[in-house]
Amino acid sequence: MFGISAPRMAVRTAVPWYWRWLGLIVLALVIMMFSRTAYDFGKKFAGFDQSEADSEVQRLTVANGKLEQEVARLSGNLAQMERQMQIQSATYDDLVKQVKALTDENAGLKEDLAFFQTLMPSGGKEGGVAVNRFLVQNDALPGEYRYRLLLTQTGQRSKDFQGRVQFVVNLQQDSKKTVLSLPAEDDKDARGFTLNFRFYQRVEGTFRVAPGTVVKSMQVRVFEGDGKEPKLTQAANLS
Repeated sequence: MFGISAPRMAVRTAVPWYWRWLGLIVLALVIMMFSRTAYDFGKKFAGFDQSEADSEVQRLTVANGKLEQEVARLSGNLAQMERQMQIQSATYDDLVKQVKALTDENAGLKEDLAFFQTLMPSGGKEGGVAVNRFLVQNDALPGEYRYRLLLTQTGQRSKDFQGRVQFVVNLQQDSKKTVLSLPAEDDKDARGFTLNFRFYQRVEGTFRVAPGTVVKSMQVRVFEGDGKEPKLTQAANLS
């Protein structure tokens, strides 16, 4: 269109496309640099410094490494102390066992000494009967008990001691109390309870009780000859 009403037309020099792309890239880099500068300025303005943060992280890393080394050292010391405590505990247990064994041996020696002292003649003292090592213990089988004792004749032993023994066992089942006699009154064969010795005689045997029955005490009675009254009575040690 020609004339006054025709639109204006401008003629410009053509710009190659690569220059346009280069300009856009440069503009983008400038915008990124500006944004990074503004970001760093904002962090500093807010009180955050990346270099200080990196330095603090490095310091904490070093401190953490030192703490880990200290923990490892303390763990090693603790393990060593635990081993020493185990060794000391084992040594203590061994000592306790040795002391117990020596105590039992000493008690046995005292019993042996007392036994042999009863066998030694003592002037014109009239002879008598003594009960030694009277023990009652629960046997391996449930409800079965084993007893044993040693009878000795003391003083002058001008003749053999002849007689018999009787055991009286006090039992309790629930709230009921009963008495068991050994040998039983109707037992015609009581050879295991007869006595005939000059120096000493061992007496031992077993008896059974009903399930749930508790042996409260046991007593031995020593009769001389056909006597009806016991010459000696003694209670047992239950174990």
